[in-house]
Amino acid sequence: MMTIRRSFERGIANHGWLNSHHTFSFGGYYDAQFMGFGPLRVINEDRVQPGEGFPTHGHSDMEIISYVVEGGLEHKDTLGTGSIIRPGDVQRMSAGSGIRHSEYNASTDDPVHFLQIWIMPEKNGIAPSYEQKAYPDAEKTGQWRLVGSNDGRDGSVIIHQDVALYSTLLPAGKTVDHATTKDRLIWIQAVKGEFELGGETLAAGDGAAISDKELISITAAKDSEILLFDMTR
Repeated sequence: MMTIRRSFERGIANHGWLNSHHTFSFGGYYDAQFMGFGPLRVINEDRVQPGEGFPTHGHSDMEIISYVVEGGLEHKDTLGTGSIIRPGDVQRMSAGSGIRHSEYNASTDDPVHFLQIWIMPEKNGIAPSYEQKAYPDAEKTGQWRLVGSNDGRDGSVIIHQDVALYSTLLPAGKTVDHATTKDRLIWIQAVKGEFELGGETLAAGDGAAISDKELISITAAKDSEILLFDMTR
C-alpha cells in the first residue's frame, strides 16, 4: 500500500522571516489524516531569511534531526553545543528529559533551506544528547547511504528509536532499490528533483507512506535528492 502526500497539500505557515511547509499536523496546522506515520511525527520544510531564526526554546522526549538543503543553520543548546549545519551534514538532538536550544540562519546575506524531522523515541526521559556528522556526496551518489540508525552502525548518527534513515543523490536515469520486510513502514521524502516510485511521479516536497512492501525501487527522472525512513510500526 502506498499513500502519496503531495507538496501542495501540506500545511503552510508563512511568518515572513520563516516559510514552513508541514507534512504532518504541526502548530496551528491540523489534518486528522496526517498526524504522523509510525514513529515519524514531523517533517517541516523550513526556509529562514538571512539573520533570522528560532530563539531559545525547549523540547523534551523527541528525537530531532536537522537536514540542511541549502545554506547554513547555526545551532546552540544548553549542553554547550555550538555548530553550523550545512548540506551533507546530519544533526541529531535527543531532547530526552529536557533541552533548550536556538536555531538561526548562519548567513546575513542568504536564506537557509532545511528539513526539521521529529521522531518519537522508544523511551522517554533519557539524558539529552547531541550528534552531528558529515556525509560526502560520493557516499550517497547512486546509492543509499545510512545516515541515522538505532545502533549507530556504518557511521550513522544514533536515533533512539527503531528507525533507519537513508539518503541518496540519484542522477537522472539511475535506479536505486531498498529491500525491507512487510512488517516495516517506509516513508520516502523527495528533497530535490523528480523520480518514479511505484508508478507515481514524485517531485521536491512530495512524500510517500508505504507499508506491506518488500522492495522499494526508485528511478530518477531528474537529478534527485531523496530520504528514506525504514521504521518499526
